[in-house]
Amino acid sequence: MQRFPVIAGPTAGGKTALAVDVALALRDRGRPGEVISADAYQIYRGMDIGTAKPTPDERKGVPHHLIDVADPGDAFSVHDWLTRADAAIGDIRTRGGCPVVAGGTHLYIKALMDGLFAGPGEDPALRAQLRAMPAAELRRELERVDPAAAARLHPNDLRRTIRAIEVFRATGVPISAHQRQWDATPVHDDRVLVVLDWPSEAINRRINARVRTMFDLGLVEEVRGLLEAGRLRGQAGEALGYHQVVDHLDGRCTLDDAIERVKIDTRRLAKNQRTWLRRLRATPGCVVIDAADVPAADWCAIVMRACEA
Repeated sequence: MQRFPVIAGPTAGGKTALAVDVALALRDRGRPGEVISADAYQIYRGMDIGTAKPTPDERKGVPHHLIDVADPGDAFSVHDWLTRADAAIGDIRTRGGCPVVAGGTHLYIKALMDGLFAGPGEDPALRAQLRAMPAAELRRELERVDPAAAARLHPNDLRRTIRAIEVFRATGVPISAHQRQWDATPVHDDRVLVVLDWPSEAINRRINARVRTMFDLGLVEEVRGLLEAGRLRGQAGEALGYHQVVDHLDGRCTLDDAIERVKIDTRRLAKNQRTWLRRLRATPGCVVIDAADVPAADWCAIVMRACEA
């Protein structure tokens, strides 16, 4: 293995299982693989079901990094993730292993492949002003100043919406334009990007099934426990699936309504992820797996060949 894999794809697309399969295949070749999660919410302790965090059984004995590293409510930026991911990559290699990065937070994937986009610093006063605005008004402002970013960001992603508006007001240039310049930066040559590509109809079916399973496994009880402990706040409280259940627990919607809203919002997330994935697919050397046509049993071999090339 000359390079290590970085696996991207839509939510519910099979990234986690593939990463574990690749890690086990590496172990069979004498270079144990260890998975590094690139998920903005699996970092939080106690947020297990709603983030589709792999269970111990699903991890199959493979070490996982950047899971359960922060408490809900703690701020955790892309810079924080990239710093820890780089450290984990170095540590795994020092011990003779191979990192296997996988996740659906594509900003994290982009930063890992091309470095971190350096924007203006935070403006606390402006952020406080923006946080006080209703979500719908924030969305309209983003669509006005940066339609490209609005097309990419989920309407519930208030943190990145605020950041995009902040960058525009600080520089007069949309964050999407800054990021196009970011795309021109050299890529690392020690890693290969693998994208699981799903047609919308197929991924929507998988999303609906996953959401139903999450509720069957006890998502409502997980959210209730976090609320009662005062832990579901800040960035963690924005997580898809969690704030819809909070509305149900607070009496603002029925359980059936909450389940349907999670399905709808997750399908919207997958649609927004496709914008990111089109961008990532332009990465030199990117390997695209047509997940609906290629049997899942063959995905691991494709990844292994790509890393050996």
